[in-house]
Amino acid sequence: MMISFWTRLLDLISPRLCVVCGQRLAVSEETLCSKCNLHLPRTGFASNPYENLMAKTFWGQIPLERAAALFYYEPHAETANIIYELKYKNHPEAGLTMGRMTARELQRSGFFEGIDAIVPVPLARKREHQRGYNQSLEIARGVSQITGLPILNKVVRRTAFEGSQTQKSRQERNENVEKVFELADGDSISGKHLLVVDDVVTTGATIIACGKQLTKAGGVRLSVLSLGFTKS
Repeated sequence: MMISFWTRLLDLISPRLCVVCGQRLAVSEETLCSKCNLHLPRTGFASNPYENLMAKTFWGQIPLERAAALFYYEPHAETANIIYELKYKNHPEAGLTMGRMTARELQRSGFFEGIDAIVPVPLARKREHQRGYNQSLEIARGVSQITGLPILNKVVRRTAFEGSQTQKSRQERNENVEKVFELADGDSISGKHLLVVDDVVTTGATIIACGKQLTKAGGVRLSVLSLGFTKS
C-alpha cells in the first residue's frame, strides 16, 4: 500500500492510537495495531455461515441465508473498546475501517456471493442526531467499499428509540424493539437478497424486528453481518 507524504506528516503531527490497547499505530495500520489484530477473538463463522451459533439465533425467526460476525464481543473486555469507541466516543471512522477489515476477511470464503444490497440497521432520528452518525451505516460503508454492494439506507426506518438494550434481559430486548421499525420502500427490495448490518448481535432481537419489516416486501432473503457477537 502506497502511503503519501501528507499521510505520514499528519500521522507525525497527530498520532493515531489503537482502539484496543491505546498504543500508537504504525502508518500502515488502521484502528487496530498488528498485535491486537492478531489476538482479536475471531469467530470463524464465515467458514460455516449457515449453522454457526449466530445463525442459529435467527432460525425460525427470519428467512436467513447466512450470518457471520468478525469477533466475539465481551462487555468490558479490552476488545470491547472497538465498539465503545465507535458508539460512544465519536469515532465513526472505526466503523468504516472495521467494516473494510471484516469484508476483506469474509470475502475469501464467498460470504457475499449472491447478495444484492446492504441494509444497515437504522437509528431513530433523535438518537442519530445525538450521536452524529449511525454506527451501523459506517460499518456498511466500509463493507460496501470492499464488496461494491450498494447501501439501501432508506428502505426501513426506526420510528422510535426505546432506550439502550445493554442492561436488558432477552425477553426485555425482544419487547423493547418489537414495534420500532417500519418498512418505508418495499418495492425497491422485493425479491432481493439483503445483507443486514449491525455493530453487535446479542439476542438478535433488533435484527429480527428489522428483518420482519424487510420481509413484508415479499420474496426477500436475509443475511446478517456484525462486527461483534455476544455468546449467551
